Amino acid sequence: MLETHVEMTVFEAILARRCVRSYTAQAVSLNAIHILLEAAVHAPTALHEEPWAFAIIRDKQLLKDISDRAKPLFVQELQRTGRAPGRFTEPNFDIFYGASTLVLICSKQTGHFVAADCWLAAENLMLAACAMELGSCVIGAALTALNTPNIKVKLNIPEEFSIIVPIILGYPSGDTPPSPRRKPLILTLTS
Repeated sequence: MLETHVEMTVFEAILARRCVRSYTAQAVSLNAIHILLEAAVHAPTALHEEPWAFAIIRDKQLLKDISDRAKPLFVQELQRTGRAPGRFTEPNFDIFYGASTLVLICSKQTGHFVAADCWLAAENLMLAACAMELGSCVIGAALTALNTPNIKVKLNIPEEFSIIVPIILGYPSGDTPPSPRRKPLILTLTS
């Protein structure tokens, strides 16, 4: 299937989308990235603010450098909460799982709805990626490192912007099985 051809219903994409953590070395084309960004900016937005901006990282060495910087910062966060660091202490562990592309959804705005708008854009992007047979995964472990001044300078992200959502993209290496989900917990259902 061509990566720009979409033949899934929205509900099929919702059910098929997975957090992919294993990728081939094949790069995602710039054309596909532009299509995904188009999907992202068509997300709902409170007060029509459209607070999002995007940074696209495709440089393998830069991704490795960010991964190496992010791991110890995330380990500190885990330790503060009493959680075990797991694979994050392994020197060769790549928090980006070998993905060819990292998309950062950023904003310079603040307010009650900015983060929600960026997350809605992220979901649109990830559903479109799924329909294009691309894998995606939010990498929250990188967020602290990505928002440090040194990394923002390396990525040409102006100081006044914050990274809200980091998403990896790439071609899945094999199938990712679905995760079981609980039935909806309905607290109120009025007539």
